[in-house]
Amino acid sequence: MNEVFVIEKFDKYREDNRREVKAAEGGLPQNLWETYSAMANTYGGVIICGVRERKDGSWFATGMKDAPKLIKNFWNQINDSKKVSVNLLDERDVNIYEIADSVIVVINVPAASREHKPVYINGDMYKGTFKRTLEGDYHCTRDEVQAMLRDQSRLTTDMKILENLDLSVFDKESVKSYRIWFENEHRGNAWAKLPDDEFLERIGAAGNDLRDKYMHPTCAGLLMFGLEHTITREYPNFFLDYKDHALPSVRWTDRIQSQSPDWTGNVFDFFTMVSAKLTRDLEKPFQLDGMVRVDETIIHKSSEKHSSTVL
Repeated sequence: MNEVFVIEKFDKYREDNRREVKAAEGGLPQNLWETYSAMANTYGGVIICGVRERKDGSWFATGMKDAPKLIKNFWNQINDSKKVSVNLLDERDVNIYEIADSVIVVINVPAASREHKPVYINGDMYKGTFKRTLEGDYHCTRDEVQAMLRDQSRLTTDMKILENLDLSVFDKESVKSYRIWFENEHRGNAWAKLPDDEFLERIGAAGNDLRDKYMHPTCAGLLMFGLEHTITREYPNFFLDYKDHALPSVRWTDRIQSQSPDWTGNVFDFFTMVSAKLTRDLEKPFQLDGMVRVDETIIHKSSEKHSSTVL
């Protein structure tokens, strides 16, 4: 479960645009699906069943008689295309907790990607699409629905999910090296602590296919971390080539090309290797910034800056 809901902080939470409580004493609340649509079409959030809200906004657990039955009913409905346009969840997103001898069910709703919006209910896109504000769920206007439909076509080619591949096509050492660089450049970023599959999803290198519920590489991820022979199956014209023309009397004095068998041939490793060669022989003048020595030139800094834009 993400930081939107942590069971240890239950007493501190209040309803907002990311959290909603439902009593659910009689089973699965019918208005749960409006909230599911609203959260999916906005920022995501959590729906907590078996909880009521006091007048001061604080929560208290009322529990439910049969949580497993509620969960079974939930999965039956969310997988029914006549009820919900798309299921964004997997089993990890629905959890049972116990508070003061009361059982509650917490449903984590991720924000839908552009190609899956609008998320709507009851088989009617214009009547069944909702969004969420601090005041709660509201029914989307026709113009808002059409705006979401227009945004579907704006998904860039590099974010396309390659459903025929899995994350085993990524070179583990390339991913490891990138993670080390990322953690050094983004101190304290929560993504650095995520497992590989979740980290790759956050940076856009992988995506969850809603049909089989597995993680797959995106086009950008394959180019960035894949092996050359796998990349060229998807992109036959893929070829990276660096040549050092230091001496005009010879064709080149140094070369790196992606079809060489002694390295991965992916974009990240190519950039890393070429950047090292470009900066290796640069002179580092003696300069002081106050009492601190500064060794890097503008070119060194430019190389570091551009490395942060690779993915």
